Formats: sequence, structure tokens, C-alpha cells
Amino acid sequence: MTMGYDVVPEEDIDSGRATDAYFLRTEEILEDEGEDPYVVAEVGEAVDSPHLFTGLEDVAKMLEGRDVDLYALPEGSAFQNSPVMRLEGRYTEFGRFETSLLGFTCRSSAVATSTAEVVAASGDSTVASFGTRREHPSTAAMIERSAYIGGADMVSHVAGAEEVGLEAGGTMPHALVIALGSQRRAWRGFDRVVDEDVPRIMLCDTYLDEKKESVDAAEALGDALDGVRLDTTGSRRGSMREIAEEVRWELDIRGYDDVDVFVSGGIGVDEVKELNHVADGFGVGGSIASASPVDLSLDIVEVEGEPAAKRGEKSGAKDVVRDEDGVDHAVPAGEDVDTEYVQVLDDGEMVWEFDLEEARERATSFQPLFEEHVLEDRV
Repeated sequence: MTMGYDVVPEEDIDSGRATDAYFLRTEEILEDEGEDPYVVAEVGEAVDSPHLFTGLEDVAKMLEGRDVDLYALPEGSAFQNSPVMRLEGRYTEFGRFETSLLGFTCRSSAVATSTAEVVAASGDSTVASFGTRREHPSTAAMIERSAYIGGADMVSHVAGAEEVGLEAGGTMPHALVIALGSQRRAWRGFDRVVDEDVPRIMLCDTYLDEKKESVDAAEALGDALDGVRLDTTGSRRGSMREIAEEVRWELDIRGYDDVDVFVSGGIGVDEVKELNHVADGFGVGGSIASASPVDLSLDIVEVEGEPAAKRGEKSGAKDVVRDEDGVDHAVPAGEDVDTEYVQVLDDGEMVWEFDLEEARERATSFQPLFEEHVLEDRV
């Protein structure tokens, strides 16, 4: 028997077997009791800063064809004070899918949110998602899609990008320099071989001082050089700000002021805030791809038309409204309000069209919320 990868098959997600055991036991008990109530359940969690909601498309695909009504914030929407999703139907129509539903939304929303925070800290600098190597390869498409919605200008994983309709980008690894035994040979080989549409951004920290290698790269490639990337290992880093400032200075005084400086390697929001005045771009890895999941939960709030919720949760179905500052608030469903919710499934039929670019544009519209949080409130 050929052993495969440790990945749950899609058919187990679609059938609801990708779940926690106690949901299947709940179904058995309800069947034995002759009960299957019509319930309203909501997904959400109050958080202390703006977050972006993503992962809805996978949830909708999973529940499509089941007798469920699904209402939600459109992907790319900001949330902080309100639920992001409402499900209505017989409990056994969606109960066993709770585990996967939360897995789809908690992780992707975290990636999108972390990206939005980095983008807010970066000013006008480019932000690239470089972190898929920190996560299981089966999640690469989710990571790159979520990072793109969150505002990343570039993603690096080839298969992950292609899966969601994006094109992967990147620079060059230390492995190329070391394998060829020469920085200049690597830089010139890149310029000679790689498609001319790919920016010439050369790695400049493998063997020598960063400013020395950056000047050497500029002299080796001349006008072809678009930028230099500094990926200095932590043990040799010192002050990354001073290193970047020195590189910028040495390039400028030699007439290479049009060469951009990119910084990568173990950086997050705080480092980006410190460097955004001198760096033209950032390659951000684990702080985007491995962001801690948003702690969303699914809770029943109504049973057979009657308010019902556990301790700590507000009973009754809710809608979401947004004030003039773009901040979300929950109100009782049925009020005459301009709700932010859209209907995604109607008795299991898909009635909402997903669009990646629209989700990204929506997320971008909430950037002022993230800038206020990151640039003013965050220590």
C-alpha cells in the first residue's frame, strides 16, 4: 500500500467526517431522542482590534446542497464587535460541519488580518507574502489567497498562487549564490536566464557586508538592477535599520538612487514600522502565514424560533450594521436596518458570487481602521 501525505481527503470534509467526534455523537443522541430542532447559529468572537473576515467561500462550498440558509459578511469585511456569519436550518444539516467551518475561517481570517496590519505599517512600501514554507503545504492556497485579500502585493508559492488565480513572484535564494560559489555569478545568471518581466532584485547578504554586496550588485548589473534584498540572519543582524540606512546611503552616493531596498527575514509589524522610511519593500513570512488563529466560535442563539444561547452569549438572531467610521455593531435581526450581511446560501443553493478582486478591494477600504490600530494604538 502506497502511503500518502498526512492530509484529510476532500470527500471527508464534504461528508462531515472531518469533524470532532462529539458532533457525531450529538447526532446519534438527537436521533435516539427523536429531535432535530430548527436552530439559528452564529459564528463570531469579540476581538480587541479590527480583523478581516475570509474563508467564507470554502464554507459555502462545503454546505452547498444542504438544507441551510447562510448569511455572512462578504469576504474582506472588517469585524470587531459582531458575528461574521449566521446559519439557519435543522441542526443536523450543519452541526457536524462546525469543525471544518471554523478551520476554514479562523486560520484564513488570521492570515488576512496579519497582512492588513503589515500593510498598514508599511506605508507605501511593497509587501510580499513569503511564509508558506512555515506551514503545511496543503494550506498554501489558503495562505496566499488570504494574504492577497489582506493587501499583499506579491505572493511566493507557485502552486498556492495558481490554485486561486494568482501568479507567484519572488527574488533569489542563498542556495543559488552558494551553489554557484559567487555572488556576481548568481546575479548575472539570474539576469541572463530569468524572464525579463521578473524584477531584478538581487540577494545581497550571503558572504560580505550588506552594503558591499549591494554596491557590487549594482556595478555588476548596472541599469538592469531593480533592487537589492537584505535577508541578514539574526545572529549577524545588529540594527537592521542601520544596515538598511547604510545600504541606501552607499547606493545613493554612487548614483544608484533608483535601486530599491527590500528587507526580509523574521520581520513583522514592529520591524516594518521601524524600517518603512528606508525600505521600499518587505518580504514577510511567519508573522503572516503563521499568525495565531482568530478565536471564532459557533453558537446556537435560537431554537424553534425562541431565543436561546449559552452563558456569555446574547440570544437571538442578529444582523450587522456599520457606523460612519466603518466600525461594525450587532443588532437584533429583523430590525429595519441596512445590514452588512449578504445571503450566501438559500436552502443550500448558492446565491452569492465570490470574487477575489472584490474581496481585496473591500479589505482595502478598511485600511484606515488598521492604520489607526497599528500606527497609533499598537506599542
